[in-house]
Amino acid sequence: MKTQYYTASSLDGFIATEDDSLEWLFPLADLNDSSYPSFIAEVGALAMGSATYEWIVRNADKVATETGSPWPYTQPVWVFTSRVLPVVEGSDIRFVQGDVRDIHNEIRVAAGGKNIWIVGGGDLAGQFHDAGLLDELIIQIGSVTLGRGKQVFPRRVLSPTLRLVSVRQMGVGMVELRYEVGK
Repeated sequence: MKTQYYTASSLDGFIATEDDSLEWLFPLADLNDSSYPSFIAEVGALAMGSATYEWIVRNADKVATETGSPWPYTQPVWVFTSRVLPVVEGSDIRFVQGDVRDIHNEIRVAAGGKNIWIVGGGDLAGQFHDAGLLDELIIQIGSVTLGRGKQVFPRRVLSPTLRLVSVRQMGVGMVELRYEVGK
């Protein structure tokens, strides 16, 4: 079982625009031509930032076009937020706040031996890293630049360094880098 941060980034290191848009990503690749199908098959539970959750809710039609469903996850999802957010009908969503250490074990148990996916929110992934709970980063880098926006991983990681374990080209617009997090 691993806690993994699986995300896409622009070439200049942003996962979303300043207004949390992911529109830049859709023209670059097809989910079915990526590692996503095999990745998601090994995921038992998700931890998600509130901005990502709100984007999915606001863009349910676009999400359905890309994934086949306005709420694309069958696994339980913990949404880290300090606000009251709308609930997506028919989903297993738990709204939580506070230190990721206090909630990680609950997520781990619910994952049932499968992996935990940190979905969106470079800062949320950084909090798992800071707590020593992040095992792997899987970052798909697109051939676009955004100039500014939400950073892919707003942390300084100098020692131990991340260990590159694989590189995979995805069409002509993306590459996937997979890193193990040193402990």
